[in-house]
Amino acid sequence: MGMADVTLVGLRVLREVAERGTFTAAAHSLGYTQSAVSRQVAALEQATGARLFDRFPGGVRPTGEGRALLRHAVAALDALEAADRELRGIEDATSRVRLGYFPAAGAVMVADALTALRSERPRVRVTTREGSTPALVRALRSGTLDLALLTSRPPHRSPDTDDPPLHVEPLLETRLALAVPADSRHAERGTADVADLASEAWIAGPGGTGDPLLGVWPGLPGRPRIAHTARDWLTKLHLVAAGAGITTASPALLPVVPHGVRFVEVTGVAEEVRRIDLVSLPGRVTAPTGALVHALRRRAADLAG
Repeated sequence: MGMADVTLVGLRVLREVAERGTFTAAAHSLGYTQSAVSRQVAALEQATGARLFDRFPGGVRPTGEGRALLRHAVAALDALEAADRELRGIEDATSRVRLGYFPAAGAVMVADALTALRSERPRVRVTTREGSTPALVRALRSGTLDLALLTSRPPHRSPDTDDPPLHVEPLLETRLALAVPADSRHAERGTADVADLASEAWIAGPGGTGDPLLGVWPGLPGRPRIAHTARDWLTKLHLVAAGAGITTASPALLPVVPHGVRFVEVTGVAEEVRRIDLVSLPGRVTAPTGALVHALRRRAADLAG
């Protein structure tokens, strides 16, 4: 067998597994059984004579050979999609930009940048999706996203170690604060000592496999008591206002804060700095992508004040 035996279905499965990170998630996304996905990957490996994925606890990652084939698979699938759109007379896909972002960036950075872009470049079509850093990095590598807004903490390293290295442009630095009920002792004092936080009820976002819980102060001694889990920031803040617990947030990224919530600084520990980065694969930037990049840079500059 050789490359002539590689099928379109096989290439689609390769891209989906690389993006989703597990055979199960890829099967779910494609509407296949997991065994069908495994068979397609096995057929690709036989055709190419190379192992395409490394298996590890919790998922799979493309090998060097897998990444090389993925680059060609993305180009081939994109070209076929462009041909299909052209034949069906659908609007030119070159005006499209696909942006991924971490959850807290949506309300202020993404929404406001899109508002500005719509008035300046109405022909640019932007689609967006929220996700965790590992999921967004896989999507960049798989060619299903053009740009991603990611957040990092010092020391700021590249979000993955694959080749070619991702292009990382720092946009903004923010400080993590603690959101507490307005009638709490922490709000009264204006600060909260880290030693006083161990017994608090926390409101956290569900972290992925190996991801820290979003909403609990990093490095908190002991095991935090999670009273509520919610992905949505507005829900978290309303739970704080209701006196149900406390959570972490970057106030600069929140457009609306419910009445009854105060932000306080945490003392007795180093301050937590977060950097917001604009991440992409290296290479030619299309005009629509460049227009969105400029809008995001301007929004970051506004927030930096």
